Amino acid sequence: MKFPLVFIFLLLLSSCYNKERECKDFRTGTFEFKYTTDGVEKIGRFVRTEDLNIDYYENKIDTASIRWINDCEFIMKHINPKNMSEEKAIHMKILTTSEDSYTFEYSLAIQPGNQKKHVEQGTATKIK
Repeated sequence: MKFPLVFIFLLLLSSCYNKERECKDFRTGTFEFKYTTDGVEKIGRFVRTEDLNIDYYENKIDTASIRWINDCEFIMKHINPKNMSEEKAIHMKILTTSEDSYTFEYSLAIQPGNQKKHVEQGTATKIK
């Protein structure tokens, strides 16, 4: 009888634990992230200001506007889209933070038609 009560008590305590996120520390700065293209791991870099995100990857520069929803979420939209997929806004959400990095997820801000929401995750490291 004691084991189920202890188990339930521990379960309740662990479900109440919510890790603190320090999203404000990652609103602006210079960041790096790893990504894979054709099985090759590469490193990209981006600079974020309060209202712009400038990506540097594979000798390309891509700029997007940013509209913050709250301290941990923002909507990003390409300023000069080159195709239809770049015209779609992206919803970014910071999930967890550490001293110099954060884990995030992103998806289309508006899902077309009856498509299921496709969410990707990544990690960015602050270098400046």
